[in-house]
Amino acid sequence: MSFFRRRPRDGGPARSGREGRATVAHLSEFVASRTGVEAYVEPPTRDTPATVLLVATTGEWTRRATPDERTAFDVAGSLGVPVYNVRFTGYPQRYRDWGTRQKGRRLTQDPPTA
Repeated sequence: MSFFRRRPRDGGPARSGREGRATVAHLSEFVASRTGVEAYVEPPTRDTPATVLLVATTGEWTRRATPDERTAFDVAGSLGVPVYNVRFTGYPQRYRDWGTRQKGRRLTQDPPTA
């Protein structure tokens, strides 16, 4: 796949073919190993590039950067999962719930001893 070979329109750095393949491989593995995965394309901000966020039915998620939004939509579409623009749909509740549960688990674990 050549998703990451083109230079972003905003003049930002292009990602290498190897880095792009690793990103697609990671996202593909996430989709293959979980059920009900949906993709959410996040727009770039001043500090971060456009990203693809994958969310499973459990709320577990993974996120990877892409050179631009168009590439993010192309990558997400190639995974064969529903794709949403987070600007219009927002984040799914299960994503937020999973994050809250994980935070609670970290807080209840015993702190490391010195």
